[in-house]
Amino acid sequence: MTAAADLLVTNAEIHSLANPDDVCEAMAVRDGEIVRLGHTYEIEFLEGVETDVIDCGGRVVIPSFVDAHTHLEQLGQHLVHADLSSADSADDCLELLAAEAERTDGGDSDEGDSNDDREWILGFGYDESEWDDPAAGRLTREQLDAVSEDRPVAALRVDLHTASLNSVALEYLAEEMPDDDLEREAGQPTGVAVEDAAAAVRREITTDRAAMCEVLEAATAHAVERGVTCVHDKIRGSTAPRVYREMAADGTLPLRVRIDYWSDHLESLVDVGLGTNDGDALVETGAIKSFSDGSIGSRTAKLRVPYADLDAETDGDGSDDGRDGAEDSEGDTEREHATGQWMVDPTDLAALVEHADGAGYQLSIHAIGDEAVEETLSALERTDDPAGARHRIEHLELATDDHLDRMAEAGIVASMQPNFHRWADDGGLYDRRIGKQRRRRTNRLRRVLEAGVPLAFGSDCMPLDPLFGVHHAVNAPTEAQRLSVTEALRAYTRGGAYAGFDEDRLGTLAVGNRGDFVVLEESPWDRPGRIDEIEVVTTAVDGDVVFDERDE
Repeated sequence: MTAAADLLVTNAEIHSLANPDDVCEAMAVRDGEIVRLGHTYEIEFLEGVETDVIDCGGRVVIPSFVDAHTHLEQLGQHLVHADLSSADSADDCLELLAAEAERTDGGDSDEGDSNDDREWILGFGYDESEWDDPAAGRLTREQLDAVSEDRPVAALRVDLHTASLNSVALEYLAEEMPDDDLEREAGQPTGVAVEDAAAAVRREITTDRAAMCEVLEAATAHAVERGVTCVHDKIRGSTAPRVYREMAADGTLPLRVRIDYWSDHLESLVDVGLGTNDGDALVETGAIKSFSDGSIGSRTAKLRVPYADLDAETDGDGSDDGRDGAEDSEGDTEREHATGQWMVDPTDLAALVEHADGAGYQLSIHAIGDEAVEETLSALERTDDPAGARHRIEHLELATDDHLDRMAEAGIVASMQPNFHRWADDGGLYDRRIGKQRRRRTNRLRRVLEAGVPLAFGSDCMPLDPLFGVHHAVNAPTEAQRLSVTEALRAYTRGGAYAGFDEDRLGTLAVGNRGDFVVLEESPWDRPGRIDEIEVVTTAVDGDVVFDERDE
């Protein structure tokens, strides 16, 4: 006698997102595993006394999303502290920060003794490029001093590569932040900290265990509400991994977490014998994460040709005038600054890649500018088996055709963020930073697939919302940047699963795979121009519903 299913999904338009994308109307899940797909009459005999039934009312069901690049601690802080992402001006940001100051006034520090008993006033996600006056520039010390002259104030830009500080915060962190990454005017710090200085801010405001529970609970709840049931989380500290495992043990972790440890942890991981793919069904070790360059928004992505808004010698279109990879003249420090900066020197990065690969770890390297992609790709190509290790380049925004062809040949994964196309419209941030010609070459998602490069989508939490990212992939400005609805959904499901060695259990709805799925209020195939407005109404992990907003 066939055992009853734990869950039946009926009256649905169920897309497997396999190749081909088989569509059926019903699905059965038992012990967390999909056991049957087909017509309702083919599975209804699996209904038992204790079987749950989800009648989808004709809605679309797809595999749940795998977000291959997240920062859930920062997302949780974003949700818990002042959310600056909707601000239309510097004044809006200051009002939100002032409200946060009032909300947290008088309490003991949630971050512990490291904050000198003065509780930080924190805001996350501001993006001056989308303000009513995008020429206003980033938040400054003088502006943030108006929020508080007694407590440290930090406002982190959406890309996390820039932090804006008030005078108290600047003084408090003076010895932690390298001078080269503090912007100055007339010799005085403006309060804008980039890259290593911004990283020092992020380390300082890292939450303790009690607060980490709060921010990760908020972030994981936010993720499943948007249909994400697996994240590849880029983690620098040691507290979040412990909290994730505690949440999994006590049954409060609603999704799967693949921990991509910062390279700072490499020796410790080697010492304790914790390798890539070690773990359990909910929490496992992923890749070793490192950087090559910064970001376009902060003008720190490493480019072959200067930024259009910093190089007075260009015509403003960001063209390289046919100089494919031409080096700047030695000693021209101003021009060197205008091409961005290395976060990790290429020689040091190559040594890290060799060491981590030799120890058996997958590598996940941030590279945005074309010069950074070249150095990162060259290092990964020299590893023993890049395809077997599934080494990854994160972001890959300005990859050339040559880069993509080489990645395809080596089997290196492109871990990309389609939501970055939000800055790729005419007159947008990319136009201003790198000029129209290079802007059209950013994030060429179709070219990635055409080259045969494995493509995984993630959000970088800007924002964590796969349907927002799918929308931008489908509606990107140029043909080379644009994907079909099915291609974009696959990159956010099976693509992310492949990047995490999970394609045999996640990413498609197939018999034998886990019962991880989402129910969408409307079909993205029916409304490709408004995918970002589609609501997730149900999310399930192993057939257990972790989010549900269906009208009963």
